[in-house]
Amino acid sequence: MTEHRPLLMRANRLLGSALVEHNLVKFEDLEVANERVLELAGQGNYRQASVLGILAFEKKALREEDVLRTVMEEQGLGVVDLRHYDVPEEIRRELDLGMCWATWTVPYDTEEEFWFLATAYYLSPAVRAHWEKKFEGHPIIWHATTMEIIAEFLDRQQAERDFAATGQPVPRTGTRAPFSRASKPPFPPAPAT
Repeated sequence: MTEHRPLLMRANRLLGSALVEHNLVKFEDLEVANERVLELAGQGNYRQASVLGILAFEKKALREEDVLRTVMEEQGLGVVDLRHYDVPEEIRRELDLGMCWATWTVPYDTEEEFWFLATAYYLSPAVRAHWEKKFEGHPIIWHATTMEIIAEFLDRQQAERDFAATGQPVPRTGTRAPFSRASKPPFPPAPAT
């Protein structure tokens, strides 16, 4: 994951700016979260070095549901729940898990020339630019999802790789989500009319 640290830092910095720009978080809260990201990244804890995760689950300065609603309403993104999606083997096999953690984004399907990506970091221009460059020449269809869903998917991929390498099942310990929180539906309810 160390090779993805610059991408992780850029993705978080630009996501934080977008959160302020969309009035989802106060600048003062973002400054505190940015310091925490630097601290966690300095400790090598890249999984939790997430400005969105820190703001939503550690500092409780915003709700992830509000971020999802923003990308759905303002950017026109649909949502996807990877827990109920059969990601093709060839995509799972080729995933760079470190890159996925750094961007909180997962390619989950391809059809003809199109790539389908699920992300919790759509508001970060660095994330979109990175994946657009990776799949240069191929249109991308973006979908929003939660950090919890991305984390569960990536943990499952790592467990499958570990099992394939050792033949030993990997024991589960605690939550697989990057930040603990009570279990609840992953997507925001429709606004009341």
